[in-house]
Amino acid sequence: MRTRTTTRRGLTAVAALSLAAVALVACSPEEEGTDGDGSGDESSAYQELLDGGIVADDATVEANEWASGVREAGVLTVGGTETSELFSLLDPTTGVATGFDAALSQLLSRYILGEVNTDLQQVTVDTREDLLETGAVDTIFATYSITPERAARVAFAGPYYSSQSGILVPIDSDITGLDDLDGATVATQAASTGVTVLEEFAPGATVLELPDHAQALAAVQQGNADAYVIDQSLLLNAVVTNDDVQIVGEPFGPGDNYGIGLPKDSDAQDFVNEWLQQVIDDGTWAELWQITIGDRADIDTAPEPPVIGSVEGS
Repeated sequence: MRTRTTTRRGLTAVAALSLAAVALVACSPEEEGTDGDGSGDESSAYQELLDGGIVADDATVEANEWASGVREAGVLTVGGTETSELFSLLDPTTGVATGFDAALSQLLSRYILGEVNTDLQQVTVDTREDLLETGAVDTIFATYSITPERAARVAFAGPYYSSQSGILVPIDSDITGLDDLDGATVATQAASTGVTVLEEFAPGATVLELPDHAQALAAVQQGNADAYVIDQSLLLNAVVTNDDVQIVGEPFGPGDNYGIGLPKDSDAQDFVNEWLQQVIDDGTWAELWQITIGDRADIDTAPEPPVIGSVEGS
């Protein structure tokens, strides 16, 4: 019942294969039954997956202070993004975000509330920890890499996704891989793991730190940067929708493990980990990956999900 979308020209075979190999972002409350990011079989499959999400019994929720607070509020407030094509993309006509991260947050809200009801708050790499610490959001689903520094301030459930760094260049670039970054101006997101990865693997590059993904991509498209290095899953968002850029070379650097951000001083981590394990065990994780990522990148087999608790800080 799914509709396979055509892979964009810039999505190279290397990028597709590397994604398959890894072990593996205004809002009003989202009403159950609302269509996703378009029409047709793909959005139907997305909605059917949400409608079939597991629901916790009352005792499970009432035994957890964090979940009980969400149920009392009647909505799961999520820190996320609105512009990530594959992970969390806001449809301005519906006010609903769809994608891998967005769906997981919607499934978690269904688990706690018995229905999909999330309030998505836009976050950046500079605001995520602050928003959790102040209680402005209940959780964060935002391709949020688990690092010791972040784990000192917030709790992480997961990891729920794993990737590595990649290189995005203009379609007509002479850069073909990591070795060609020496002497080049390379954009990345400020305060992201891209900065440390470049320092280690491309020490000869001039690093251009920009506030967010959109500005880093624009720097490459406008010729202000020769390349953009960040987690490859984010780069896939760009090549799916832009014909003027491509991913080159092999993924590199340490595995980038995404966690679900939660308040540090709460009992949320165990609760969310137990829900996530159920989502993995019953096949929902793999089905969601195929609908939101695999079908759009012409990859037929979902990767194995990361092992929950396998990363320090999770």
